[in-house]
Amino acid sequence: MADAAIPELSDAEQRKQLNRAVIASAIGSTIEWYDFFLYSTVTGLVFAKLFFPQSEPLVGTLQAFSVYFVGFLARPLGAAIFGHYGDRIGRKATLVATLLLMGIATFLVGLVPTYETIGIWGAVILTVLRFIQGIGVGGEWGGAVLLAMEWAKTDKHRGFITSWPQWGVPMGVFTANLAVLAFSSLSGDAFFDWGWRVPFLISILLVAVGLYIRLGILETPTFRKLERENRIERQPMIQALKEHPKEILLSAFARTGQQAPFYIFTAFIFSYGTGQLGMERDFLLKAVLVCAALSCFTIPFFGWVSDRWGRKRTYLFGCVLTAVFGFLYFGALDTQVPAWVFLAISVSLIPHDVMFGPQAALIAESFKGRLRYSGASMGYQLASVFAGGPAPLIATALLAQYKTGYAIAFYMAVCCAISFISVLMMTDRTNKALSDD
Repeated sequence: MADAAIPELSDAEQRKQLNRAVIASAIGSTIEWYDFFLYSTVTGLVFAKLFFPQSEPLVGTLQAFSVYFVGFLARPLGAAIFGHYGDRIGRKATLVATLLLMGIATFLVGLVPTYETIGIWGAVILTVLRFIQGIGVGGEWGGAVLLAMEWAKTDKHRGFITSWPQWGVPMGVFTANLAVLAFSSLSGDAFFDWGWRVPFLISILLVAVGLYIRLGILETPTFRKLERENRIERQPMIQALKEHPKEILLSAFARTGQQAPFYIFTAFIFSYGTGQLGMERDFLLKAVLVCAALSCFTIPFFGWVSDRWGRKRTYLFGCVLTAVFGFLYFGALDTQVPAWVFLAISVSLIPHDVMFGPQAALIAESFKGRLRYSGASMGYQLASVFAGGPAPLIATALLAQYKTGYAIAFYMAVCCAISFISVLMMTDRTNKALSDD
């Protein structure tokens, strides 16, 4: 249960808890996304060859990304399960559960036998574990954001504060790619034989670190107040769907232009770069490392910008910028000039981050306190079904049909247009007090 008996904290103590909550959200989120993106990185490099070896290369890539997509299908289910408990028993306890679930599933991925050992059953086990990963990460985001946001004393810095759980995403990309790169340099077939497994196995150590940090944080003042006043909703997810259907749908569609390009920039690029461009695996891993490192700075920066410029205005600018950048991106990639390819990949997340920085605040601000975990989580994770999850599959199919990256850029621009229209219909609550009702 939440820490209902804790007395009111002084301003200094509350600032200390805010700092701890932001750090716990950022580091815990990093560990969860490390687990999720590790799978993304290895899918484009390894899984088609090891788990679908009898298929043609393009078909094997589609099959591998189909298993990858399963994790995205599970994310709304994770949002529903953990959103319910996050609004029922508290943000802190739920976040501990999501971290454990994600970490154990990721560790087990590193032990799955390949097609050569047990045939198609390797892919089946991989699919089940990916589904469990999706449930875990589906419940993670809402809790991490609220843990930070609900400790904030002022409304004037919500964009910046809630950008730190978002910061965990590029940091997860960075650490996942760094881990793969460390073992990618193994000689011969060692990477395919066993090297790819090690980053999955060491995730269990990261989970232990995340648990240690999260267990030291108090429950948020918002939830403790709701519990003290006996205003905990019995069926928060159902109630959120009843009271906030518009906000949930708009939140999901607002993410389309951010999430689809993200997985093209960070997952599809490995199959496109090695297959279409003939680039080396390590070259692509290093470029994505630089990309993720830059994003670690630009996400909190654009969260800070949104506190001053407004959440909607910042987000709309990001939609336009990302739509235009998609064509420049594939234009640079298709030159096959290493310097241009490296530059395009390195800066690819910056236009995306104009949206991603303020996104957590924009979505979480749309829901009442008693339904915030459920509503925000569902709105955020629904996009994974039609935006993030299918993006590498759609990109692969477009490339097979049209033989050019510009077809993928056009697809990205359409996604950005959907986001632009959706954000126009959302209410901007920048620097406004939130209801704990």
